[in-house]
Amino acid sequence: MSATPTRLPPLWRRLALWLIAAISLLGAGPPAWAHETRPCFLEIKETAPGRFDVLWRTPVLAGTRLPVVLKLPDGVKNLAEPDVQELADSLVERRSIDAGPEGLAGRRIEFPGLQFTITDVLVRVQKLDGTTVQSIVRPAQAWLDIGAAQSWWQVMLTYAAEGIRHILFGADHLLFVLGLLLIVRSRWMLLKTVTAFTVAHSITLAIATFGVVQLPALPLNAAIALSILFLGPEVVRSWRGGTSFTIRHPWIVAFAFGLLHGFGFATALTSAGLPRSDLPLALLSFNLGVEIGQLGFVALVLALAQAFRVLQIRWPRWVQLLPGYTVGVLGAFWTIQRVALLVAAMR
Repeated sequence: MSATPTRLPPLWRRLALWLIAAISLLGAGPPAWAHETRPCFLEIKETAPGRFDVLWRTPVLAGTRLPVVLKLPDGVKNLAEPDVQELADSLVERRSIDAGPEGLAGRRIEFPGLQFTITDVLVRVQKLDGTTVQSIVRPAQAWLDIGAAQSWWQVMLTYAAEGIRHILFGADHLLFVLGLLLIVRSRWMLLKTVTAFTVAHSITLAIATFGVVQLPALPLNAAIALSILFLGPEVVRSWRGGTSFTIRHPWIVAFAFGLLHGFGFATALTSAGLPRSDLPLALLSFNLGVEIGQLGFVALVLALAQAFRVLQIRWPRWVQLLPGYTVGVLGAFWTIQRVALLVAAMR
C-alpha cells in the first residue's frame, strides 16, 4: 500500500530550499557579503586648468581596509603629500594633483585590486566649467576612461543599475523578503506585503535624502540581522498551523522592518561620501533600482512556483521545514556577528 503524500505548503515555499542555498553561500562569508557592500568613492574637482583636488575613500569592513588602490594616469604629479584620515568605517585620502595642460580628459584611471572584491567604485569628476561626470566602476572592469559630461537621465540609469545590483547581492535583504513570502498565505496578502515593504523603503530614503535622520552603520546592520532572526520562528509557527500577529498581518511587519531595511539601502550611498547636492537624484534612482530588483526576485519565486506546479514535485517533510529554520539560523548568525563588531567598535 502506498504512503499518503505529505501535505505541501504553498508552492513558492517549496523552491525556498534552492534559493536559501544560494543566499547561504553569501551569508557564510565575511560580514560585507551578508549585507550590502559599501562602495569606494572617488571625487575629482578641477580647481585650475590641469589641476585637481582628489578625494579617495575606501570602506573599512570588520577592521580591514578593502584591498583597492587608486592609480592615476601616468605623468600626473602630486602637488603635496597626500593627507590620510582614518575613520571608523573608512579611510579617506585627500591630495592635489597636476595633470598637465591636457588635464584628465580621455585618460584612464585604474583601481588595482577591485577585481578581487564584490564592491564598486563611485566616481564623480567635476570640471572647471561646472559640468560633472558620474560613473560606477565594477570589479569586472577595474578602470575608468574620463569622458564627456552626462545628462541627468544617464546619471539616473547609472544609479538605478547600482540599486538592482545592490539588492541582488544583499543576501540579508533577500532572505528577509523570502521569509515574508514563506509566511504569506494568499496572493492578495502577498501584494499588500510587497507594497508595504516598498512604501517603507520610499519613506526611509526620502528621510535619508533630506538628512532628517541618519543611523550609524554598525547598529543598523545588527538591527537588520535581528529582523531576519525575528522571522525564523514565525515561519516555523506558520508551517505548524499556528498563528500570531505577524502571520495574520505580515504587511504591517513588512512595513515596520521595511523602514529599517530602507535605512540600510540608503547607507550604501550616503556612507560613500557623495556631495549633498548629488544625493537626491542618486538615492531616488538607487531606490528605483532596489525596487526593480526586489520585484524581480518576487517574480522569480512565483515563476518557479508555477514550474513546480507543472512538474508536481513533492518534498520530504524535513525539506519543507529546512527553509524556515535556515532563516532563523542565518538571522541568529548575522545578529551575533554584527553585535560582536558593534561591541568591538565601541571599545
